[in-house]
Amino acid sequence: MKNILLLFSFLLSIQSYSQNKQVLYDFAGLPQTLLINPGLETNYKYHVGVPLLSGFSSEFGTTGFVVSDIFAVDSRTINDKIAAVLEDIDTRDYIKLNSQIEILNAGYRYDEETYLSFGFYQELDGIVYFPQDIITLANEGNGAYLNKSFDASQILYKLDVLGVIHAGITRKINDKLTIGGRFKIYSSALNVQSTNNSGTFTTTLGNNNIYTHYLDNVNVNFKTSGLIKDDEYIDDPSTYLKSTFLGGNLGVGLDFGITYHINKQLQFSGSIIDVGFVNHKKNIKNTLTAGSFTFEGIEFEYDDSNRNYWDELNTAFKEQLPTTENAESYVSWRPAKLNAALKYSFGEKRGKYCYDNTYKDFYTDAFGAQLYSVFRPLSQQFALTGFYEKSFTNKLHVKVTYTVDDYSYYNIGIGVSAQIWKLNFYGILDNLAEMSDISSANNVSLQFGFNLIFN
Repeated sequence: MKNILLLFSFLLSIQSYSQNKQVLYDFAGLPQTLLINPGLETNYKYHVGVPLLSGFSSEFGTTGFVVSDIFAVDSRTINDKIAAVLEDIDTRDYIKLNSQIEILNAGYRYDEETYLSFGFYQELDGIVYFPQDIITLANEGNGAYLNKSFDASQILYKLDVLGVIHAGITRKINDKLTIGGRFKIYSSALNVQSTNNSGTFTTTLGNNNIYTHYLDNVNVNFKTSGLIKDDEYIDDPSTYLKSTFLGGNLGVGLDFGITYHINKQLQFSGSIIDVGFVNHKKNIKNTLTAGSFTFEGIEFEYDDSNRNYWDELNTAFKEQLPTTENAESYVSWRPAKLNAALKYSFGEKRGKYCYDNTYKDFYTDAFGAQLYSVFRPLSQQFALTGFYEKSFTNKLHVKVTYTVDDYSYYNIGIGVSAQIWKLNFYGILDNLAEMSDISSANNVSLQFGFNLIFN
């Protein structure tokens, strides 16, 4: 576990990208918006992202508690603070992180209707739900919970480290409709997951002894890929980074997107991202515990001092509740994401220079709403965003968002995109209301990037 934590810390220090990109979505024609919706419109001949700097950001989110709940300076002990947090959380609370860095991002216009884009990025995505029953059992024991069934299905987590090679096409069908798609090849360097568990642990008053303990219909699995090789943990971070480029376990995925102009000022756009899977075949180690076991204590026979009761108990436990290991391949699904937005443009009408040496009319102001959803192991997660955009010039754009999600009811974000000559810079800061005290925030996100855009 020490090596795993060191690896995660290293990965987080070098690559981060927020999962819900509500500020970036359809913002200022940035090339990165095509990764969120390949059907969004573009008005340039080609672009090249500055390697390692075209898309960089960070996000960390929790529900049920914040960092200051445990580390705030007050009169309570750390144990009292942890106990209070454990009292408040439930099985739907979680810790989530998602990170991504663009190694390569480029695109060019094939013809007047078609824009092609391609690239490579690395991603870390993980979620851990709080197993409230398991935490309670470990923290308080079972003595005060007679007849309560502790549920093993609450053990639920998933973490992926992978690289993604992608190629997309955006096609303008007519003045109203633009569609797009993106094909992805996933190369997984690390997968650790435990899902679809079952079984209960119950303690009751016994007949022959004080208590009887029941482990009923237990089926708990722990799957790993890329973590262990030749029965030893892989603790070199460079090994994982190398495996993200066609060196790990491979899979495929698809993105789809659309933009439709209802009229000259009202626009609908939507996308579904990461519909795909990874087939894990290399460096696999799976552990499965399955069965039932009833334990009512040890009945000692004092005239048989040579009898090894603990060995007998251990043997019976392993026979009735065996733990097995295997290296069988398995499939993990990517967390598919949905976006849908409605935008109304208004204000001063201006002309924008385009790739075909013409000028396209656009409005300086816009407002609208965006719905976001991601499929997670326990349930879908949703976010609803209202936004306002302002174009001060053809080269300077600002977007302000207000988002309601699992973390907050008042997440305010802001994005700025500016271009000098061919060099574009964008910066995005989310959850502004919590910036004065990050330790009390459930969610923090920062994004920025550089691109060369040629008209």
